[in-house]
Amino acid sequence: MENASQKKPVTIPAGFDWQGHRGCRGLMPENTIPAFLHALEFPDVKTLELDLAVSKDGQLIVSHEPWFNHAICLDASGQPIAEEKEETLLIHQFTVAEIRAFDCGSIGNTRFPDQHKQRAWKPTLEEVVHAVKEKYPDREVFWNIEIKSKPEWDGVQTPPIDSFVALVVDNLKALGIEKNCNLQSFDIRPLQILKQTAPEIKLALLVENIWGLSSNLNKLGFQPDIYSPYHQLVSQGLVQKCHEKGIKVIPWTVNDTTTMTSMLGMGVDGIITDYPNLIQEIHKN
Repeated sequence: MENASQKKPVTIPAGFDWQGHRGCRGLMPENTIPAFLHALEFPDVKTLELDLAVSKDGQLIVSHEPWFNHAICLDASGQPIAEEKEETLLIHQFTVAEIRAFDCGSIGNTRFPDQHKQRAWKPTLEEVVHAVKEKYPDREVFWNIEIKSKPEWDGVQTPPIDSFVALVVDNLKALGIEKNCNLQSFDIRPLQILKQTAPEIKLALLVENIWGLSSNLNKLGFQPDIYSPYHQLVSQGLVQKCHEKGIKVIPWTVNDTTTMTSMLGMGVDGIITDYPNLIQEIHKN
């Protein structure tokens, strides 16, 4: 039996895709400019992961939900938001200027006690990209962008899916990041639309179900560039099957070094984490 000193060292392949989830949610308020800029202070971070909603004035807003989450946001008057009211505060009903009045950083997130509390707003995608380019002008940054959509949200919480997808593609091209970007979704509809209308953009299928690879790919109708499952769904066999098909495997959201090491051992192509500061611990192993 191996003792600790005989354990094989962890090998991180060249080009491994470390991704900062919602910037670095474990350390800074999620999906805010401070979170994205801080994530890039860790030199191994290659990709910034984020989510999109749409404002009343047709701007892409970086937000995990298409409303203001009561657990992390204060309303425009600085008051707490009642949980039962949060889904009435739809981003789609507010302009960019009105969205800025909501504070989504000062109260922190009880799930992430190490998160640095500070006043922050939900920025536009354009603001995030420009902030990153300004602070890191010589660094090649990649983007993993989730289209947050569900059939029951269409035309209410979010624009109709065709319009949503077209808006995202237009913005990526206007910002000049379409070649350094992949679009991801749990909803297969935007991925299917993108496959037909913007085949040059890489696509990732997000997975949290237990249907299995073949079933999920059959429902999607094509092979995505990336298969992105919840980390507990990852196995050596899954990684091997994906690689045989030319599909990369990038699990979410891996927040401890033990699981990171396990994922690396299975041969995944990247890891999405709330804690990019843990990457240095992997290097020490």
